[in-house]
Amino acid sequence: MELIKVGDKTYYLKNPTNIGIYKVDDKSVYLIDSGNDKDAGRKILHLMEDEGWKIKGIINTHSNADHIGGNKIIQDRTNCDILTHQIEDCFTSYPILEPSFLYGGYPFKDLKNKTLLAKESSTIPLKDNLPEGLEYFSLKGHFFDMIGIKTSDDVYFLADALFSEETITKYHLFFIYDVSEYLKTLDYLDTLEGKLFIPSHASATTSITSLVKLNRDKIEEITNKIYQICSSGKTFEEILKTIFDEYNLTMNLNQYVLVGSTVKSYLSYLADTGRLGYTFKNNEMLWYQL
Repeated sequence: MELIKVGDKTYYLKNPTNIGIYKVDDKSVYLIDSGNDKDAGRKILHLMEDEGWKIKGIINTHSNADHIGGNKIIQDRTNCDILTHQIEDCFTSYPILEPSFLYGGYPFKDLKNKTLLAKESSTIPLKDNLPEGLEYFSLKGHFFDMIGIKTSDDVYFLADALFSEETITKYHLFFIYDVSEYLKTLDYLDTLEGKLFIPSHASATTSITSLVKLNRDKIEEITNKIYQICSSGKTFEEILKTIFDEYNLTMNLNQYVLVGSTVKSYLSYLADTGRLGYTFKNNEMLWYQL
């Protein structure tokens, strides 16, 4: 992790999942997310100790395991508050909900890995209780009630609202819970003006215009691809396999549930916008073009 100062009170830790830091006074800080596991949490604690800072609270942008994985060890050692927003509060307090939701049933042992299942932490619902100098805003789409954080230094932490060109080029599909809300979030991001923007999985930048377009274009591409795959009736498993084959992706358990859930979200979006229908034939659910 690399500590980078980007404002009078605003810092971030450059990391596979970028972590925000906001100084509320000379000795106290709030974190924006906590990394993917206890090792990340341990590194954060050491870095804060080196700086002489006490962690007063953690603001979780959403409840995916790579954003809340450091919560428990940090909270256990500092007794800090953890602020979470609406449904994300439930998933953070009871993280078994994430692999259960992704799998669509009780998750078997191999699904209870650190990518999908964080440790439980004690949370406080986020309302009007942010420290002075911070404000939150809705970034729905990637997950249920994801938020971003703006600091008094005009720095925006954008959580998983945008993915990097490298990620999109390599994997093509990135996790989306609600495609319609994600597109609305991209429209909202296009209206923002700020000093610096820090997505969780992309480099900090002074302009997000091209990245917003890249993410929007990929969503349109995936939407059209799934629509074309359904030119004749296809099962979900057939659609998923075709997506992996055409993008030369390799299936594993985590990809099966993460990409699989995302493909189902695209199918819902196409159905709700009147482009796909479904039927049952020989005890199989088939998706087809309308």
